Parts: sequence; structure tokens; C-alpha cells
Amino acid sequence: MKAKQWAGWGPGEHPEQHYLIEPRALAGGGDIRHVSEYLRASGWRDRSKKDGPLVLESPDRTVRISYDPYVQPGGWAIRGAARGHQAEWWATLGRQTPVEIVAGLTDALTQPPSAHAPHVWAPLKEQRWHLRSEGRHYTATSRDGSAWLHFRQDAQGNALWWSGAGDSRDSGWSAQFAPTTPMHLVAAFSAALASPQPAMRPRGRVPHSAKIRTTSVSVLPSQLGAWQQARITAARATTWARSWNSGRPRTAPRPHAPAGGTRAVPVPEG
Repeated sequence: MKAKQWAGWGPGEHPEQHYLIEPRALAGGGDIRHVSEYLRASGWRDRSKKDGPLVLESPDRTVRISYDPYVQPGGWAIRGAARGHQAEWWATLGRQTPVEIVAGLTDALTQPPSAHAPHVWAPLKEQRWHLRSEGRHYTATSRDGSAWLHFRQDAQGNALWWSGAGDSRDSGWSAQFAPTTPMHLVAAFSAALASPQPAMRPRGRVPHSAKIRTTSVSVLPSQLGAWQQARITAARATTWARSWNSGRPRTAPRPHAPAGGTRAVPVPEG
């Protein structure tokens, strides 16, 4: 039976112990290549300097993403230039923000916004997060209290968003968004934050928290490589298809389309 199980695993290939972690918001940072390789496959340019932080730039040069773990507090910084009706905007995510949640936001930067109005609160309500309101202020908290999303509106009507996760033993992470951040990007972040899908981490990279649930799994290196390659292949296929449909050469990715128009106040329903 053991011989059959090992057949096809490749010469010298051995399974490695990993853990599926729930909730994903407490899984820790993870491998930043989950974010960076998808962007590279989508036509983003690597502007990193030798021995410096990761810096990636969108094909149209309007958005720049950096990851710097060497400064305090460190983490992800995303900046978008003003373009058309879209004002300059930014978002910051702490170093311990799980890459699966970061990717929810950064993957959305490679796609045109949906024609439908984004609904930031919908994925949180679907996962039965607790929503409460205080005047023009709203807060959604996960059922176990480990993650949250806050919305505040100042006297000028500017939308102020911030989010985070943690427990009593760990400071966790936080994320903030400029009032001008395109709403479909905040909604993409919200969907990734609320997702019930666990995050996978290798042995030795599992955070110490009483609020996480872990499931041990044995994974082959070739399986990990195949999963990563599938994500990269999907990004390339989408980029090529979009370039083909736009009439551009297939080697030229379609520029990111910023969101424009008026910004509606995102009030939870019901």
C-alpha cells in the first residue's frame, strides 16, 4: 500500500507538514510571492532595488505597491495616482496581514471594476459577522471577535475605512484606506477578509493563538508548485485575453482602469 501511495511522487520527493488555519485573518503574513508573482504574471513591472523592499508598478504606471519588512511598523503600501475622475489614493496593510487577504485587494487591481455597484458589507453579512451602527459610523466584527472592519464618515462626508485582526496575546495587524480609495477595491478586501477558506502555512509558521483552529496536512513540494503555477497561469491567461479583446498585441497587458464617478455612502442594509 505504501508503494502505491508513493508512486508518481517523483524521485526523492517527500511530503511536508503544513497546517490549514482558520480563521484566515489570524494566519500570519505568509509567502509574499502569493501576491508578487500574480502581479508579475499580470504584466506589472518589478521596480525593486537590490537589497531593498519589494516594489511593483502597474503596466500603466498609475499604481505602485511596495512591501517593506525592515521598517516599523512595516508591511504593504499601495498608492494610486490621480487619473481622470479618480483622485490620488492609498492603502496600507500591516506586515502580519495574511497574503491571501492582501491578494484580495491587489488581484482586483489587475481587473476592471465590475459594472455593478460594489457592496463592502455584503460578504461580511453572508458570513454572519456582527454589524452595528452609531449614527454615520458602522462596524462589522467576526463572530469570534478576532477581525473587524470600521467605517467612519467625517463632517465633510469623507469615508474613512480601517480594518484589522488579532487576539489578546498578539497585536495582529491593521489596514487603512484613504477616503479616495476606489470602493471596488475596499469591497475586494472585504470579501477576502470575510472568506471562510483557511490559509495554509508550513510547520514552524503557525501563529500562537487560542483563537485559531488548525488541521494538519501532508503536502508534496510538487503539489505546492502546481498550485502556485496554476495561479500564475490564470493571471497570464486573463491578461492575454484582455489584451486580445482590446486589440492590443497579446504581449501588452491592458492597463488598470481606475474607478470614477461619484462615491456613494456604503450603508449596510437590513
